[in-house]
Amino acid sequence: MSYKETLNLPRTDFPMRADLAQREPAMLEKWQGMDLYKQICAKNAGKPKFILHDGPPYANGELHLGHAINKTLKDMVVKSRQMSGFDAPYIPGWDCHGLPIEHNVEKAKGKAGHKLSVADFRKACREYTAKQVEIQKAGFIRLGVFGDWDAPYLTMDYKTEADTLRALARIIEQGHLVKGYKPVYWSVVGASALAEAEVEYQDKQSHAIDVRFPVVDDKDFQTKFCGTDDRDGSDESPNGFSPHSPGLGNKRSGNPDIHETGIKAVSRALGTKDKDGRLLPLSVVIWTTTPWTLPANQAVCLHADLDYALVQTDVGEGPELMLLAADMVKGVMARYKTKNYAIIATTKGRHLDRLQLHHPFVDRKVPVVLSDHVTLDAGTGAVHSAPDHGVEDFDAVKPYGIKTLNLLDGNGLFTEAADEFITEEADKLAGTHVYKADGPIIETLKRRRALVKHERITHSYPHCWRTKTPLIYRATPQWFISMDKQKLQQQCMQAVKDVQWIPDWGQARMELMLQGSPDWCVSRQRVWGSPLALFVHKRSGQPHPRTPQLMEEVARRVEKKGIEAWFALTAQDMKAEELLGNEAAEYEKANDTLDVWFDSGVTHHSVLGQRVELGYPADLYLEGSDQHRGWFQSSLKTAVAINGAAPYKQVLTHGFFVDADGRKMSKSLGNTVAPARIYERFGADILRLWVAATDYRGEMAVSEGIFKQVADAYRRIRNTARFLLANLDGFEPQEHALPAAELTALDYWAVRSCQRLQREVVQHYHEYQFHSVYQKLHNFCVTELGGFYLDIIKDRQYTAKADGAPRRSAQTAMYHIADMLSRLMAPILSFTADEIWSYVPGGDRPASVFLTDFDTGLKEYPESADFSDEVWEELIGVKTAVNRELEPYRKDKRMGSSLEAEVRLHCSDALARRLAMLGDELRFLLIVSGVEVVPSEGDLRVEVSISPHPRCERCWHRREDVGADSRHPDICPRCLSNLPDGPGEVRRYA
Repeated sequence: MSYKETLNLPRTDFPMRADLAQREPAMLEKWQGMDLYKQICAKNAGKPKFILHDGPPYANGELHLGHAINKTLKDMVVKSRQMSGFDAPYIPGWDCHGLPIEHNVEKAKGKAGHKLSVADFRKACREYTAKQVEIQKAGFIRLGVFGDWDAPYLTMDYKTEADTLRALARIIEQGHLVKGYKPVYWSVVGASALAEAEVEYQDKQSHAIDVRFPVVDDKDFQTKFCGTDDRDGSDESPNGFSPHSPGLGNKRSGNPDIHETGIKAVSRALGTKDKDGRLLPLSVVIWTTTPWTLPANQAVCLHADLDYALVQTDVGEGPELMLLAADMVKGVMARYKTKNYAIIATTKGRHLDRLQLHHPFVDRKVPVVLSDHVTLDAGTGAVHSAPDHGVEDFDAVKPYGIKTLNLLDGNGLFTEAADEFITEEADKLAGTHVYKADGPIIETLKRRRALVKHERITHSYPHCWRTKTPLIYRATPQWFISMDKQKLQQQCMQAVKDVQWIPDWGQARMELMLQGSPDWCVSRQRVWGSPLALFVHKRSGQPHPRTPQLMEEVARRVEKKGIEAWFALTAQDMKAEELLGNEAAEYEKANDTLDVWFDSGVTHHSVLGQRVELGYPADLYLEGSDQHRGWFQSSLKTAVAINGAAPYKQVLTHGFFVDADGRKMSKSLGNTVAPARIYERFGADILRLWVAATDYRGEMAVSEGIFKQVADAYRRIRNTARFLLANLDGFEPQEHALPAAELTALDYWAVRSCQRLQREVVQHYHEYQFHSVYQKLHNFCVTELGGFYLDIIKDRQYTAKADGAPRRSAQTAMYHIADMLSRLMAPILSFTADEIWSYVPGGDRPASVFLTDFDTGLKEYPESADFSDEVWEELIGVKTAVNRELEPYRKDKRMGSSLEAEVRLHCSDALARRLAMLGDELRFLLIVSGVEVVPSEGDLRVEVSISPHPRCERCWHRREDVGADSRHPDICPRCLSNLPDGPGEVRRYA
């Protein structure tokens, strides 16, 4: 007879080749056809809630790898919670207003109010955004991300726009909104203010210049530098110093810090004349990397407690006197490439307060002022101050009554006001763009001999993170959420402590961000955005006292017609009784829009607080680590301002992707990888597996080679599943599954090991340790299953009687393992897990693995008394040692299969007793034809010999009793019993 026909050879339609790129789209159609997401929600209805609130990606541009990483991580969180018995809805969202969308519409349609009306421009923005949402949505769905894609939240939905205004009204009601006039980050490309969260730092090459600010009055300088006595009729020296203490200043002097000899040296230096008989020019020298700010200069800042030196030098323009920070003189002179200098004397900065200087090219006198923001990190120790163009400058001159000049328009062009006090025609700047002003200003400084040094430097500089263009500071009237008026900053710092930050360094990062957080500028001078819907008094500039109530009325209108309802509101409309009535003539509409970070920041109110399937606060916010300065922060500030608490219980951050060399990926470097390119070649499950396998807390390396490695790991997992399924042919769990007590010891251990894996994996999912989930699943498939269990049971599975207990025991174990593995891998390998699930036998199973939970309902197998986990670890060690000794025999081809071998095990009495428990079945565990156990001293020692016995043609074991039955001379008695008409063998252990 043909013995091959009596074997239980593996058989399955589950394909060996994944062909994910081709097979996944069909799976998506199946899920969509059965409305799987809604079925999942129905399954979990009434269970405890778990809310992951989606941070809205910006609705502009194709998906990039950052989108894929973020959405995949969120999907793994949500699916793992849904399969852990939680009602975990996922409502995806999009950020829909703002500058980049405006820019793209401008490119296609022209500026608002030119080729098309402002109203039509907003309509075009809305249409453009809707198309972008659909493009990105298709990409997310292709990644296998489950969610309510038919009803996502969009910040441009009328209802959401209305609720954004309601959130603003709540913040105003709490007293947090203030109007201010101060420098803010300004995009000259976008002609709008920006908030800190919209700023990123990139390297930029700038002009670095040292500039002379001439002293107006040398005598005034000497008086301030050296000090004057504060008493009349003193018998001390005229400068207030006691002749008995030549090295010490008199404490009653105006300047107790300068030596008497220094006073004389200063006097001598100020009286020195050059070869043409002129007094040496005297100036305070500043250093700046923003020459374009010099037209707005109104002061020079010194630090009150720093020492400043009067230095006589020649840097190529003839002898002169300079004031520099004393500790920087040596370095500054080296930078000027001169050794020709001498320090005359030093004094503290405080003594030079209000010293008058000439502006280098504007007909304006500017004072020396004192400020703590002056440092010795770079420059000269003297900082030019243009309050229009820097927060520190603005704050430094405010106590001196100095105000801003407003010399730039919103597009970055110098206005006529810039030329008002510039006397030379060649120096005038009106109409010059700020990006192009450095060159002309440097030429002006050269002509006027005010330029000491000019070089180019590369430094970190603020850029708009949307348009990637350099920013400026510009002082304009804006609306701010005050961080100190109602102690909002203090409340936010406290709220941070009530949140679990993952990784835990996120707390320190957020606290650092908040500590240095200025008032939040929420107003923008844009067209496409949620309106700052205020009625402002024409004379006082303050909002109407009934603003919260008025904003509710506006919100009702916006809810019906969108933000256009506000912008279309006319002066006549404002007279309506429900609005301003008789007061309408005294008020005007604010024309500003809201910062888009406000839109997304208040989604805890406009989305979480409004959708019935969600709830407030969220259990988790999950975004890239840059969102500590972005969405995490704007959400925290607005939630604390409205509700007094954080909008999230946990915050998880992930790193960003880099190439194989650790370089940040960017289009300019040409090293970006589009998600579509990955899933079109490898499949979405490979991309998902890469996300899971990479520790998201750090940088995530991407390359084709890395994805090939991930694909190899995927194949090992898939092949393991295929082996399990192929050996379940003919197995019906309801009919054939054995109870735990009837399983062989090895099968019992395998199921118990998978149950232990399940506990560990579910715990890792709940702790968001996805790389540990991957490692556990992969190692279990490769090591416990592929390297041990599945290898051992092949003999029993293939050669035992088809419906005998030994084979049914193995199939029962494989069934439970395949069932558990498909569930455990589902949040990560979503397509593959559901494909595996569809091949696992059982007639009454749910239509998708996602309609189940991790808990299979199988009662947990307790540890066996005879074959404990420790015993199995020892047995695995014995098998590993035997394999190690067999390998040289295979390598030099002294044997093909390990079944050609017999082994003698020399081991301790204790180990010998444990091995003896297996009896003759020890050979099946070690996959050899014969085993002899020899108790002996010392560690385990393995002897290998080639079996002299004939090979059974059915099971390939070499046994002395092959041919014992003359009717079947080529097989062993064990195989004879396993023939279809035989009684079947008995297995208890392996």
